[in-house]
Amino acid sequence: MKKKPIIGITGAYINHNKNMEGVYVHHDYHRSIAANDGIPIILPFINPDVSLETLPICDGIILSGGEDVDPKFFNQEPHPQLGQVILERDLVELTIVEYAIMNKIPLLAICRGIQILNVALGGTLIQDIPSQVKDSIQHTQKIERYRDSHWVTISKDSKLFQIVGSERIRVNSLHHQSIETVATDLRIVAQSSDGIIEAVEYINPAAFMIGVQWHPESMASSNQSMNNLFAEFIKISSKGSDS
Repeated sequence: MKKKPIIGITGAYINHNKNMEGVYVHHDYHRSIAANDGIPIILPFINPDVSLETLPICDGIILSGGEDVDPKFFNQEPHPQLGQVILERDLVELTIVEYAIMNKIPLLAICRGIQILNVALGGTLIQDIPSQVKDSIQHTQKIERYRDSHWVTISKDSKLFQIVGSERIRVNSLHHQSIETVATDLRIVAQSSDGIIEAVEYINPAAFMIGVQWHPESMASSNQSMNNLFAEFIKISSKGSDS
């Protein structure tokens, strides 16, 4: 029987009460991976050294959504609207990006994930869209996370276009930070109508490293274009599981 690829998902932090706290991943990630014949596991953010020991079992990696990125990692002071940051998570995920590139591990970066990917490669972030971007649209939607809320335009010469099959798509939106200056090793492949960067790809076309600012995992069960992103990611990851 063919071995299913193991997909490591970085975790956010959750605290229900003083006796219930730890690493959290929304179940939509698990479901989208399992629906496309992958095996999801959660990667805890203990420290970079421990993280590196867990990564060899992964055939693909997802940088998930969650907390804000500490602006010290892109040489800025904290904006008044900066949300919660977790130093340990930032350090671990910066290490994960380096590992994925060095070891040619497929990587899908979602929401916060696209931001930490950009920072890891030398880019900067807008710390708060509503107060820093004039005439911005609503990027923190007030409807259910699985519903789409705005349009995104995708470059026709991108992998993302090949995967989703359309130049213009509707996406959900659950963020207040975004890419400001894109890292030199990434290229912009999608934007919203207000100019916010919505997707990037690694400049090496042989690598699967895509970052999206929306949450495809929450739309994948009812939207084929979004599911295609997971299907392709897991298909590429499965090549590593067979080696």
